[in-house]
Formats: sequence, structure tokens, C-alpha cells
Amino acid sequence: MSKKYLIVGAGFSGAVLAHQLCKLVDCTVEIWDERNHIGGNCHTKRDAETGVMVHEYGPHIFNTDKKEIWDFVNSFVEFKPFINRVKANHKGAIYSLPVNLHTINQFFNKSFGPAEAKAFIEGQADKSIDEPKSFEEQAMKFIGKDLYKAFFYGYTKKQWGCEPSELPASILKRLPVRFNYDDNYYNNPYQGIPVNGYTELVEKLLGSYSIMVSLNTKFEFSPDLFNTYDHIFYTGPIDAFFNYKFGRLGYRTVTFEKHVANGDYQGNPVINYCDDTVPYTRVHEHKHFAPWEKHEQTVYFKEFSKETEPTDIPYYPKRLEQDKAILLQYRNEATQSEKISFLGRLATYRYMDMHHVIGEALDFANAFAAAETAGTPLPVFPNVEG
Repeated sequence: MSKKYLIVGAGFSGAVLAHQLCKLVDCTVEIWDERNHIGGNCHTKRDAETGVMVHEYGPHIFNTDKKEIWDFVNSFVEFKPFINRVKANHKGAIYSLPVNLHTINQFFNKSFGPAEAKAFIEGQADKSIDEPKSFEEQAMKFIGKDLYKAFFYGYTKKQWGCEPSELPASILKRLPVRFNYDDNYYNNPYQGIPVNGYTELVEKLLGSYSIMVSLNTKFEFSPDLFNTYDHIFYTGPIDAFFNYKFGRLGYRTVTFEKHVANGDYQGNPVINYCDDTVPYTRVHEHKHFAPWEKHEQTVYFKEFSKETEPTDIPYYPKRLEQDKAILLQYRNEATQSEKISFLGRLATYRYMDMHHVIGEALDFANAFAAAETAGTPLPVFPNVEG
């Protein structure tokens, strides 16, 4: 007998899951999204005034180290190669990010080679820090006070709304410095942007099989839904699903101040503003995300970070210790039902890039279909909370 599934959320998690389930299981899928568009925070559309393709919720550059995920997205739409070269404004001077050999030589007014620069930075590092307990200590241990204060302190303080010394060391996961002139923001071998934007990719994912999408449709859980649907997949905020019964999880959100100008405003897709005397974190100019197009006008956005309020869109999970304790209560509650699964960055309360979201949705669809076929317990979460 054909199954009937409900997926809440038309972002990448919901779209990939719907597409795969319809391939793997005899089913029909309904998708509800409370916004007036598909694509979630990856939604793109043409700016009416300039014609520029705009990433409505901030820049998204697809990058992955997994060829199978790169091949998957390219099977739906055309991607063009795109290398994200971020610049940083510190005290009015423009530097290259991530911190690399050019940044080091420019900042310290040196002409080091790679080995000399590495030895110099090791000399700058705070060797008194053995096991970093905070973001600040993590940065100081690897790059020292000067580079940390110039490129990380102010930006991080604005982004997270607190002193970096209050943030866990895990936020700064990798060594933020390169000892060559590589200014590619990402390390992954597959990098690009869809020619016609991300919304077309989501449309293609949802445009086949037995998938029906309802926009402007707010989800509120009721057991009566199981009279209509065999299973519910939820990709929204997990605390909202349970009506915040254990409290709200902490998020930062961002707002954008739009500007239109003639020609080229800043000559680069993204420039970070590292000093805490500047209220915004970065400026992104969207015509530079599609260098294969030509536009006489330009549209750019100043990005501001703030604490998430009830009416805001959550972006970055804070994942402080109190958040993790609340999350555990929600996850325990979620496992009490055999007919609901939770998937995606909001439902699992993790920061995830697009390729992580897509890869996890593909794996979860396979696991769910296998369990459905075998009659074994259906998976609730795609991840084990750590």
C-alpha cells in the first residue's frame, strides 16, 4: 500500500528527502513551508531593480569534498566554478582571508617565505595555553595576539554578541592560517554556484514524482495528523516543534541593509569588517557571485548580527552548555514517537553547510527506506548527539 508522508520545510533537507523517498518508497509526499517561497535560507531570486541574482539570506557558495554530492546537484542544474576570495577591512586597510602568507607579510610589513612565516607565527603564538578553553585561547594558541585582535576579535564579538573569551574553543575548529598565497576561502576540491541560482535546484528536486508543495502554511503538531499521514519529517527548529516546553535554544540571527548603486561598489563578493567600531560584520555584493553575468547596476548588503527574538529567522546555533542541556531534553522527547523524524540544521541544532545538509538527507532517506522495507524501527535523527 502506498505511503503518505508529510515533510515540514522546503529547504534542502526537505527537498532532497522528498525527492529520494519518492525514488525509494511507494509513496506520495506533501511539503509544508510557512514562507512564501521554497529553498529555505538558500533561496535566490532576481533583484527587481538591478536584475542581479540575489542570495536572499546571505551568500551561499556550494563546496564539498565528496564527488558523489557534487555529481548529485549537478545532475539537476548547471553549476559554474566559483572561488570565494574573501577580503578583510581592518583599520581601513584591505587584507586577504583566510590569513595567508600575503596577509602575514602585508600586516607585519615583511617579505617572508613559507618557512620563515611559519616560524614567525609560531613565535607569536601564546605557548602558555596548553588546552584552549575558549575561542580566544584557541586563536591565541595558534596565531598570537596581533593577528587575533586584528582579524578575529572584533568580528567574532559582533557575530556572537559576546566576548570571544566566553565562547567555546570548538567554534574555531581549524587553524585559521596558511603559509602560502592561497586565498581560496574553502579547502574543498568541488566549488561552484548554480548558474540560475539555488531556487532552480530546489524546484528541480521537487518537480518530479508525487510531491505537492504548500507555501504560506504554518505547521502545528497534532496527533490527528497521523490519521492522514503515515510519517512526519520535521526540518524546522526542534524547540518550536515542542512549543518551547523546555525553553528556547539560543541562536544568532542576521539582518541586511540593502543598497543599490551604479557600476561596481566594492570589487569583491564579500568584505569582512573586522573592527568592532564598525556595526556590521560584512558587506556582500551579489553581482560578483555570478561573474558570468553583466549588470550596469549593483546591489549590495551590509550584514548585521544580533540575538534571535521570537519573530526572527534563526541562523547560527550558539550551542552553549545550557543549550546542549535543553537540546538533550528535546531529543529525548522526540524519540517517544515512532512516526516523527527530525532532520536538518534546525531540527538537529547544528551549524551545517549545504553539502552537509544534502549528504545527510541522502543518507537519511536511504536509512529510512531500508527500515520501512525491512519493517524495523524507523530512524528519528540522522545524528547521534555529541
